[in-house]
Amino acid sequence: MTPSQESTRDGAAPPVSPPAYTLWQLVLYFIRLGALGFGGPVALAGYMRRDLVEGRAWITDGDYKEGLALAQLAPGPLAAQLAIYLGYVHYRILGATLVGIAFVLPSFFMVVVLGWAYVHFGGLTWMQAVFYGVSAAVIGIIAISGYKLTVKSVGKDKLLWAIYLVLAAVTVITESEIAWLFLAAGLLAWFRRAPPRWLKSGHLSALVAVSVPTGVTLGTLDWPLLSRIGLFFAKAGAFVFGSGLAIVPFLYGGVVTDFHWLDDKQFVDAVAVAMITPGPVVITVGFIGYLVAGLPGACVAALATFLPCYLFTIIPAPYFKKYGKLPGILAFVDGVTAAAVGAIAGAVIVIARRTIVDVPTLLLAVATVLLLLRFKKLSEPMVVLGAAVIGLAVFPLLN
Repeated sequence: MTPSQESTRDGAAPPVSPPAYTLWQLVLYFIRLGALGFGGPVALAGYMRRDLVEGRAWITDGDYKEGLALAQLAPGPLAAQLAIYLGYVHYRILGATLVGIAFVLPSFFMVVVLGWAYVHFGGLTWMQAVFYGVSAAVIGIIAISGYKLTVKSVGKDKLLWAIYLVLAAVTVITESEIAWLFLAAGLLAWFRRAPPRWLKSGHLSALVAVSVPTGVTLGTLDWPLLSRIGLFFAKAGAFVFGSGLAIVPFLYGGVVTDFHWLDDKQFVDAVAVAMITPGPVVITVGFIGYLVAGLPGACVAALATFLPCYLFTIIPAPYFKKYGKLPGILAFVDGVTAAAVGAIAGAVIVIARRTIVDVPTLLLAVATVLLLLRFKKLSEPMVVLGAAVIGLAVFPLLN
């Protein structure tokens, strides 16, 4: 029996065996994954299991499952949070910090370079042609992702369907995301499924009423540009649940509708950049920040987005085994997830009616949906690459 399998007679936790890898080996692994890992959060999480649990045996299956559960529970990008937790397992805060940076930096550098090229050469026909095709494919990718998220997250639960439909309708009507509605959805599911003992009649409406002016005030502060960028993207990182694509409707509401930092075409191009680069999809915030305020804007946007998910991982990590499966917490997450998926469905309609501008773009979007439904193992980057080639061929003929 190994030391890690033994237990003390007084019931204390068993001694922890030394890790089979160094911190720098783990950091180098995540640099490589951040530079070459395509396919979105589900694929990235699968790579981590394949390589770190089954291949190298650096992480136990139990530690991996705990990290995955925590990543699903907390707001923020799933793949980045899972990576941070795996860094925390044996090397605590230092490991979590270095792994998080290593995982995000490669794709951040790529989107900054693409942002520079977009700003300086965006007027060139070839770049317009590439994004003409890619933007249409992105609509199809978001649509199919929204469908999959709906099936997995909402299921047959009537309460979750009600939350989903309300958020979808609000997103379509207002063309923006209202952060307090996500919190309200979580509280509604919590109080409905696992009401706390202190809950009294009327408390729910009071809590929701208090939440309303908070979101409005945060959106109207007259701070310098970088401060506003930091505040907005920190809110995005703190309130968005689900996969990286869950942040898309939230960003659209702020970046395009509220602040008017980008127009519709630029925003869809930003999502397209995230699709054609490896690493977490949410790294599109770096591209958006660059378009708004150059390199400082990219750095502030990325830091503000990932800092909440970092904190939401390392702070509860020591207590997650004990409290992570409480009915109230699970119900709250289900409610917020249903709201996020509903917002994605609404955002597909909002963005599509501005991006699908002619028959070729319509055909590209539909073809993307059909291909992803038909070929389950087809990677999104391959679809985007094919759309870019089609754009290069078709755009010059139409313009």
